[in-house]
Amino acid sequence: MSYRTDRTSELSFSDKELFDLAVAWVTLSVAFALLLAPIHVVDVGVGWFVTMIGLSFVTVGVAFLLHELAHKVVAIEHGQTAEFRADYQMLFLAIMSALIGFLFAAPGAVYHRGRITKRENGLIAIAGPVTNHLLALLFFPLMLFPGILGLVGHLGVLINLFLAAFNMIPFGPLDGKSVLEWNKLVFAAVFGLSLVLLVGFYLVFGFPF
Repeated sequence: MSYRTDRTSELSFSDKELFDLAVAWVTLSVAFALLLAPIHVVDVGVGWFVTMIGLSFVTVGVAFLLHELAHKVVAIEHGQTAEFRADYQMLFLAIMSALIGFLFAAPGAVYHRGRITKRENGLIAIAGPVTNHLLALLFFPLMLFPGILGLVGHLGVLINLFLAAFNMIPFGPLDGKSVLEWNKLVFAAVFGLSLVLLVGFYLVFGFPF
């Protein structure tokens, strides 16, 4: 997610930003593991749950970090000062929602400051979901391999398509709201494509286990 506040900058990371990224990465990975391997509901085994956390670290980590990095890079290219901040209340909600069978994945946002147009703000916002689409495409060939590599590919596609569709919802600080305010046709195209790809992938391939 990206969020506008109101400084020019180059790509750099403060200690606070790196800490927030790490906390969000760990929390989202655990939340996805709870959702996909609900050890608190069924006897999936501690070993499998730990394995799911490890897989989530790889797939969720790449999806989340590159999504937020895309916001930051595009914001900086448009003369903004940009930095990620975790939302600890939303991270808590991610864990709690995963425990009851769904996931509200809004771990924080890249806050950017400086003079900016609606178009530039929309481009910064859309960079995250588009990055997730590209990552899903890169993960897809891994599904052709057996074993753990195929599982990483399957989860990588599923998680990236989910994050793209979720972040395009035009609500609150999610990316879809800024894109909709900029260009309704672009919003409809990207949001529609995100939903079609997510639902289509699930119907054809389902969950990987």
